[in-house]
Amino acid sequence: MSTISGLLVRLALGLSIASPALASEASEAAPPLVVRAPLRAIIHPIAEQFLVESLEEAERAEAAALVVELDTPGGLLDSTRSMNSAILASPVPVVVWVGPGGARAASAGFFLLMAADVAAMAPGTNTGAAHPVAGAGEAIEGVVGDKAREDAAAAIRALASQHGRDPALAEKAVIESRAFTAEEALEQGLVDLVAEDFDALLAALDGREVRKGDRVLALRTAGATVRTVEMSAPQRLLSALAHPNLAYILLTLGFLGIYFELSHPGAVLPGVVGGICLLLAFFGLSVLPVNYAGVGLILLALLLFVAEVKVTSYGLLTVGGIISLVLGSLLLFRSADPALRVSLELVVGIALGMALVVGFLARLAFRAATRRVTTGVEGLLGARGVAVSALAPKGKVKLAGEYWNAVADVPIEAAAEVEVTAVDGLTLHVGRPGAGR
Repeated sequence: MSTISGLLVRLALGLSIASPALASEASEAAPPLVVRAPLRAIIHPIAEQFLVESLEEAERAEAAALVVELDTPGGLLDSTRSMNSAILASPVPVVVWVGPGGARAASAGFFLLMAADVAAMAPGTNTGAAHPVAGAGEAIEGVVGDKAREDAAAAIRALASQHGRDPALAEKAVIESRAFTAEEALEQGLVDLVAEDFDALLAALDGREVRKGDRVLALRTAGATVRTVEMSAPQRLLSALAHPNLAYILLTLGFLGIYFELSHPGAVLPGVVGGICLLLAFFGLSVLPVNYAGVGLILLALLLFVAEVKVTSYGLLTVGGIISLVLGSLLLFRSADPALRVSLELVVGIALGMALVVGFLARLAFRAATRRVTTGVEGLLGARGVAVSALAPKGKVKLAGEYWNAVADVPIEAAAEVEVTAVDGLTLHVGRPGAGR
């Protein structure tokens, strides 16, 4: 028994010594993992949430690198700063690749590119143009403009310097709105490499050293297994709804649908569609920098359009509604980035469309209000009929398919045309057409 026990002990010790070596060999034999995160959206809280989740996934999987495949027109400064902080704090090397060809990393996207451990671009892409602007796209003047410009310039210099890129040139993208093609950015030291496609990117990254804190890591990407993480369905929906143009269209359609339902109770469909559009619009507006003065002006415009249909203002209410709609549309979002504002062409198109619809409805209402009355005593006055019998002065006339007792002001022969001049109970006073004019 003692001999068997000794053998078991020696066997256990041998396995415990061999296990680390076997694990090490298995680890060395396993191909490296690269997490790929396509980010093709405006930079807003949903994009920020997606990037943070991608970084967490790469860290859990002990990936060799996270590659953010970037294509963005820009976005919110607050979300951009949070994303930069997440990239810098990540223990996993982060590669931002502007690709494929035709993609861009403009405005806020340029900051993400500079924050990456490895900045890469595909041929046919561009980056830069990160100058801060005001809500309508104009330059910010005065002390406020100086502060915004200097703050953005300092941030981009810090990011570029931390990764060994040209801080002076990066600053020009903010101060002078400089933009760069992939080849220009590589030649002037703003990006680390240009790769035609994702496979070429992995080949170029292999063996490159990056610094994460006080560690220097060598990237192992040759033959790597690629795991692609995508936005979840709710994130894709919210990201689409968070586009300013779509949120604006849904908001306008929602208000119109509710108006038609209130003005035509029982129609049901306009109210249902309007309610859905409003909820989807509010869903998108929840992640955008909304200016509620703009929402109020749009609501006022719709109220003025409704009043134009109800009140004869000779177009004054329509003009006021168009002005209110245009101003509200331009003020709807509080953002300095053109990517987060409603397109001017869309605003003009909707304003003109609303003016045409309201004008048409107002015309119909005016015609209905001025149309000659066709019922009651007022409807009989001026109506024309035919004398059934001679009127000298009393007799019968046929009017609108009905026979009436009639009294003529002057004798009228049978079958002659007559015109009603007055009504006395059930007796009509008639004369020859045009005789009283």
